[in-house]
Amino acid sequence: MEGAMQLLSREGHTVSHNSKRHYHDAFVAMSRMRQRGLLCDIVLHVAAKEIRAHKVVLASCSPYFHAMFTNEMSESRQTHVTLHDIDPQALDQLVQFAYTAEIVVGEGNVQTLLPAASLLQLNGVRDACCKFLLSQLDPSNCLGIRGFADTHSCGDLLKAAHRYVLQHFVDVAKTEEFMLLPLKQVLELVSSDSLNVPSEEDVYRAVLSWVKHDVDSRRQHVPRLMKCVRLPLLSRDFLLGHVDAESLVRHHPDCKDLLIEALKFHLLPEQRGVLGTSRTRPRRCEGAGPVLFAVGGGSLFAIHGDCEAYDTRTDRWHVVASMSTRRARVGVAAVGNRLYAVGGYDGTSDLATVESYDPVTNTWQPEVSMGTRRSCLGVAALHGLLYAAGGYDGASCLNSAERYDPLTGTWTSIAAMSTRRRYVRVAMLDGNLYAVGGYDSSSHLATVEKYEPQVNAWTPVASMLSRRSSAGVAVLEGALYVAGGNDGTSCLNSVERYSPKAGAWESVAPMNIRRSTHDLVAMDGWLYAVGGNDGSSSLNSIEKYNPRTNKEDGARKLAGLFGTEAGPDGDTTADKIFYYVPGTVSRRVGVSQLTGVRWRWSPCGCVCLSYLRSAQGLTPSAWGESDPE
Repeated sequence: MEGAMQLLSREGHTVSHNSKRHYHDAFVAMSRMRQRGLLCDIVLHVAAKEIRAHKVVLASCSPYFHAMFTNEMSESRQTHVTLHDIDPQALDQLVQFAYTAEIVVGEGNVQTLLPAASLLQLNGVRDACCKFLLSQLDPSNCLGIRGFADTHSCGDLLKAAHRYVLQHFVDVAKTEEFMLLPLKQVLELVSSDSLNVPSEEDVYRAVLSWVKHDVDSRRQHVPRLMKCVRLPLLSRDFLLGHVDAESLVRHHPDCKDLLIEALKFHLLPEQRGVLGTSRTRPRRCEGAGPVLFAVGGGSLFAIHGDCEAYDTRTDRWHVVASMSTRRARVGVAAVGNRLYAVGGYDGTSDLATVESYDPVTNTWQPEVSMGTRRSCLGVAALHGLLYAAGGYDGASCLNSAERYDPLTGTWTSIAAMSTRRRYVRVAMLDGNLYAVGGYDSSSHLATVEKYEPQVNAWTPVASMLSRRSSAGVAVLEGALYVAGGNDGTSCLNSVERYSPKAGAWESVAPMNIRRSTHDLVAMDGWLYAVGGNDGSSSLNSIEKYNPRTNKEDGARKLAGLFGTEAGPDGDTTADKIFYYVPGTVSRRVGVSQLTGVRWRWSPCGCVCLSYLRSAQGLTPSAWGESDPE
C-alpha cells in the first residue's frame, strides 16, 4: 500500500492511554447538550415546570429513574413523564446534580431537597442534607429537625437530634417548639433516664410550663406528667414550698400520693433501699465522653487542692476549678451527679470539712462538715447517701461512722464498727457496705464487717485469708475482691474473693506486682489494678484480671504524672484520679456503687480505665499470663 508505514514487530508491545478527565469532560458536554436541548429523550413535568434530560444520565445516577426507564413500565417508552409529590425547584437541582455532581445545600432549599433526594434515592445528596441540618441544631429548632428527620426516615439524624434535645433540655423546654409538642412526646422526654438536667427542678418547671401553655385542655394530664418527674430527688424545701403549693398538683389525689412518696423518701433515709423506684433513680446524661479528674493530694511538703481534667477524646489535660481546701488522704465518692471530697489531711491537721464538685458548672461548693475529723477514711455512696467510716482524727484510729444526706444537708451518726480501722477500704455489695481490713494502731487487720442500713448495724463476716490495710477493693459479678495491700511486714500481691452466699473467702490468681495503696476497678467484666506502692517505690503500672479464666494480665507501665508520699504503713497520699462518665452506673472504685455518673480514683499514674486509654494510649495486659514488661 502506497505510503504504508513499516512497523517493527515486537511481541506484546503496546501503549496504554487513560484520560483522567474523560468522565468529567463527557458529563460537561452532556450538560451543555441538555441546556441546548440536544439529543434529550425525556421531559419531566412537575407542577408547571418542564425539565429536559437524557434518560441514560438519569438512570445511571438515580435508582428511581433506573427502575422507571429500564423495566417494563409505561414511562420507559414515553418521552414525557409527569412526577408528583416533589418540589419543582428541588427536582431541577437534582437533575443538574446528575450531570455535574455538584449541589449546594442551604437553609433555603434543604426542606424540599431532602425529601426529593429521598424519593429519587440519591443517598449522597440526602446525606448532605442531613449533615447540614445536623450543623444547624439549636435549642430553638432541634425538636422541629427531629420531627422532620422522623417523617423522612433519616435514622442517624433522628438519633442525633433526639440526643441534642436530651442534652440541652433546659434550654429546649423554654422554646415555642416544646410548648407545642403533643403529650406523648413530652412524656417521652421527661421520663427519659438520659435527660441532662442540673436539677430535677428543671423537669418539674418544664412540665408545668407545658401544661400552663394551654391549661384548659392540658390540666387533665398533670398526674401522668408528675409520675415522670422524680419528685424524691427534689429538696424537701422545694417539695413543700413549690410542689405542694401548686394548685394544679394538690387538687389531684394521684399527685398527692406522689408527693407523700417523695417526703417519705426524705424522712426515712435508712429505708431508701426499700423505697427505691424509677423516680428515685438519678438521671444520667447520654453521649457525653469520658473525663478523668485528678484532685488534690501532693507530696509530704506540698499538699494541694488543685484539680485537673483529662479528656480522652482530645487526649489533653485541662485545669479545672481547685478545691477550697488542700486535701490528701481524702475520702471520695459520687452521689448523683456530684463528686464529694470528704475529710482528709491539709498538711497541718486532719479535716472534718466536706466539699462537692459539679462537673457541669465547674465549681466546688462547701457542704456541711462531718461530726468528726477524719483522714485515711473509707467513703462510700449507697441509695443516694454518703457514708464515712473509720479513719484517723489526728490522735487515734476511729471506729465511728456517719452518714450524709445531700438532699437535706445533714450528717447523722450511725452505728460504730466493732473495730477501729484506719486505711480501711469500703465497698457496696447487694445493698450493704463492707469495711475491709485496715489498721487499728497496733496491727493490720484481716477482719471484715458488713453494715446493713435498714437495721443500722455492723456485723462481722468471715475474715480474709491475709491481713491487709490499704488494699484494693472492688465488686464484680456478685463477689467482693480484695487485692494486695500491706500485712504489716510487706506489700502483697495476693488476691482473694468473698462470696456472700458461701460466706467464705478463696484465693484467686495473684497480681504480678506487689501493691499497696493502689486502686482496684471493676469494669466490663474485668478487674484492673492501678498504680500504688510496692513497699519501696511508687508504681506507674496497671494490670487486669479475668474472673472467668482466673488469669491476670501482665503489668504495663503508666505515666507517673504525680508524686507520692509514703505513709506510716507504706501508704501513699498521692493525687487521686477520678473518672466521670455521664450515663453509666457510678462507682468510686473499691468503695461504692450508685446510679448517676461514674468516678474512679487511683493513687498514682493516669488512666481512663473504662475506655482502656491513658494519656499515653496504654492498654493493660492480663496478670497471671505473662511477666511484667
